[in-house]
Amino acid sequence: MGGLSMEELPLSALFEQARKIHLAASESATDQDVVKKGCEMFQKCEDMIGKLGLFSSNETKEDISTNNLKYLLVPYYLAELTEKIIQEDRIQIVKASYAKLKEFFSFCEAMELVPDEELEASSRSSGAPADRRALKIARFKRQKAAEAKLLEIKERKERRGRSTKASALSTPVESGEEDIPDDDNEEEREAWLSSINLAICKAIDLLEMLKREEEMLSAIKERQLKDGEDGFSRDALDDRTKKAETWHRDAAARIQYSKF
Repeated sequence: MGGLSMEELPLSALFEQARKIHLAASESATDQDVVKKGCEMFQKCEDMIGKLGLFSSNETKEDISTNNLKYLLVPYYLAELTEKIIQEDRIQIVKASYAKLKEFFSFCEAMELVPDEELEASSRSSGAPADRRALKIARFKRQKAAEAKLLEIKERKERRGRSTKASALSTPVESGEEDIPDDDNEEEREAWLSSINLAICKAIDLLEMLKREEEMLSAIKERQLKDGEDGFSRDALDDRTKKAETWHRDAAARIQYSKF
């Protein structure tokens, strides 16, 4: 970490280093020590955010500076990394990850970032199958829109970078690249808001997955106690592993859109 300890790093540098670990862990299997280190770094980020008083309960997204928007994602990133920790007591990991996702969702709700239909759904214990399907379709569309926006911003930055380089070399640039305005601040804000919208969609799906997993593991544990068995059901755990791997593989396929 550039010779500096975690305690010596400023929040921005600590966040970026932790985010790189999250990105790497999202794309492929990552060493458990690295995953745990990433969790520690995000936890330190949370401590620093609290001490700096970056967010207030009476604020909305319009009140948050562009530079601070990204820190809203800290509990979400921490939840995803926590879920990847491998240990014997899986239920403890599931509960910790679930709690962080709920924290992220609640804070986004306070910031008026969560769509009304998701808020209404979260306040209901259940709903008609047709309503649940419509909600999932709407969520999928929001997710694809956020991914498309992040890709658009990424390509716009790359195009502007080529234009700047071409200008510096006094060579012709491609049509449409000559007069691209310098709107980095607005673009950065748009990118982070899109990242938050994408994270909200993924958090809701992961919350549902973790809830089902906890129910399954709790049932196994209860059956263990009743039957006096040692160890978890191998078939059930294998099923859980396959579902988790599928979810993370799908998430990794989308992570390229958040590299801006």
